[in-house]
Amino acid sequence: MTLEVIGSGFGRTGTKSLKAALERLGYGNCHHMHEIVVNPEQVVHWRRLAVGEIVDWEIVFDGYKSQVDWPGAHVWRELAEAFSDAKVVHTVRPEEKWWASFDKTIGKLMARYKELPLPPHVRDILSTWNDLAGKSTFGGVLDDKEIALAAYRRRTEEVREALPVDRLLVFDVAEGWEPLCSFLKVEVPDEPFPHHNLRADFWEVLGVEPA
Repeated sequence: MTLEVIGSGFGRTGTKSLKAALERLGYGNCHHMHEIVVNPEQVVHWRRLAVGEIVDWEIVFDGYKSQVDWPGAHVWRELAEAFSDAKVVHTVRPEEKWWASFDKTIGKLMARYKELPLPPHVRDILSTWNDLAGKSTFGGVLDDKEIALAAYRRRTEEVREALPVDRLLVFDVAEGWEPLCSFLKVEVPDEPFPHHNLRADFWEVLGVEPA
């Protein structure tokens, strides 16, 4: 199986909703950080990548037709090259809303995860995410709004510059089915666009939100 859709957008830009939407449209299974949380064997691929080893993307994404969210979004360039026929969906949302969500979820988690009672593989993938996106994308600083927003803007600029317009959709999930289905050339489902991963959903997967 090969990836047909690649997600380059940061976490907290509606990636869980996009995952559900892609699976509804026939692009499932869709890889997402949640897949690693429920499949501990996934961690080894990303750990190898974090220490500088070469990985086989066909093996990493075996069984998946699409990918969204970190850690896959961190290697969007490599995936776009490895799966040259895949289309790229770059999720965005108003930047102030993105920062507010990131700060209260991923940012807070990364500041506290070492003291939380998490399963070992979850602790490992969070450490790995920090070695990948945390350090290279955010310079190791996750609690500074301006640094985070600069990284957020830079990613969108990089994706736009790197990919031809017919291969890229910059997408806000609030837009619903129409732009996504038009881009993928599939019919619009007769049902509401899925909306998942509110702040409460994020912490439910990991347990209680720390005070």
